[in-house]
Amino acid sequence: MTVNDLPVTDTDVLVVGAGPTGLMAGLVLARRGVPAVVVDHKSGPTRESRALAVQARTMEIYDQLGLARQVLDGAYSATRMQIRQRTNPQGFSIEAAQRGSTRFPGIQIFEQSRNEELLSSALAGTGDAVRWRHRLVNLADDDGITALVDGPEGPYRIRARWCIGADGAGSAVRHQLNLPFEGVTDDASFCVADLRGVTGVPDGSLALRFGDATFALMFPLGPGGHVRLVTMAPGDPVDQESTLATVGADLGLTWTAVDWFSTYRVHHRVAARFRKGSSFLAGDAAHVHSPVGGQGMNTGLQDAHHLANLLADVVQEHLDPASLDRYERERRPVAVRLVRVTDRAFGVIARRGRRTAWLRRRFSVVMAHLVPRVLASPMGARVGGLLGQYRIRYHFVPDGTATPTWADDRAVGLRLPPVGENQQSLRSFTWQLHTYGTPAVRPDVPDWMDGPHDFGTDAQGRLRPGRLYLVRPDGFVAASLPLRDGVVDETALRSALDSHLVIR
Repeated sequence: MTVNDLPVTDTDVLVVGAGPTGLMAGLVLARRGVPAVVVDHKSGPTRESRALAVQARTMEIYDQLGLARQVLDGAYSATRMQIRQRTNPQGFSIEAAQRGSTRFPGIQIFEQSRNEELLSSALAGTGDAVRWRHRLVNLADDDGITALVDGPEGPYRIRARWCIGADGAGSAVRHQLNLPFEGVTDDASFCVADLRGVTGVPDGSLALRFGDATFALMFPLGPGGHVRLVTMAPGDPVDQESTLATVGADLGLTWTAVDWFSTYRVHHRVAARFRKGSSFLAGDAAHVHSPVGGQGMNTGLQDAHHLANLLADVVQEHLDPASLDRYERERRPVAVRLVRVTDRAFGVIARRGRRTAWLRRRFSVVMAHLVPRVLASPMGARVGGLLGQYRIRYHFVPDGTATPTWADDRAVGLRLPPVGENQQSLRSFTWQLHTYGTPAVRPDVPDWMDGPHDFGTDAQGRLRPGRLYLVRPDGFVAASLPLRDGVVDETALRSALDSHLVIR
């Protein structure tokens, strides 16, 4: 039998990898009516906890999918942070810095395994279950995708218009595309442990500890000192008993039991490109970095949500296919910025040596006094937004180009802030027209755009009266159009639609 004799499955999108990123892509595509096939070499969702934190922006995406309540019911909330036990015995509030800017302030501790179970169950509920134990053998891109896949029943081919590589840091898709994975691997070894009975960490609080030889970040897993410890190993080789004993003594930590222990090296890498031909990279296949800050899984989930909505708009002939370039243009800078920040932070605190140890101690003292003051200041909302990932901004106007009228509004390029019932309206996954205190006449736009809907005045002034807002299906504000007597400026409207490659 030759390859050409193998059976064929035809679809619009092939998703390789059924971790959180691939499952999110498959689910959004299914909700938007786009045929997709999700394959993974594993036998089912991962059972390890791995990534823990679900940030506010990801909760907003789960809410759009109707899954936020299930996350909240199963999660343990982290609403505070403690940097030094003596300086901040009860920690300071993360939730307060985010309250009013998002409906989901704080951090939800909801392990990767539970995210995968939730998403795979939701995907199966659409009738598009994951094809487990299916391994990608070969990927060809010639005016569309032809993939050779080996499954339990033998090899077969999948033909698709596009492929999403969401298959992790060792991505087979990225290797097939010959895309460099640029960056560095940290010299130091790190270890992670799930501990019980840890003393000195307030319930529901993240905690940072800095010692002479190492530092640690602790995520709360439950009450009574049940925490995930992420720490730099003080030396090599690394073994559980001696490493934890040294870390405990250096950081002044005690515990009653160890549920799990593992070691790893931190990588700071970004793929040279997020798109090549008809194939795209998302999640760890596109970028990896330090777990400190709990941003990695969230960034992958948001990659998938962004890309799946974009592909659906092209399939449904809402956008010109050239708009697919927007994925790399908007999402790669997010990954590059995140990798740079974590890499620089590690350059300060995650190196061995007496000089770095001194810097860590000084850093902890400064941060313990500075962070609470910043969060309590007007800057606090901005810092909270960056941590929660809902202050990510996309730039729709090329550098060096004059800003058009429709982009001359600070809301453009940001995700839609919550006002009235506007978040519930996003569950339709449609392009929408919104007003906030000034009802508008529906302009000449395609019939698949919803609205205009008026949600009342934004008390915080983020969304202005006298404007008609164009909102994308992923919840980002695409344009802000001036109104006069409830009628939109037609010139500005045409400019905005043309800029976003809307098919009319």
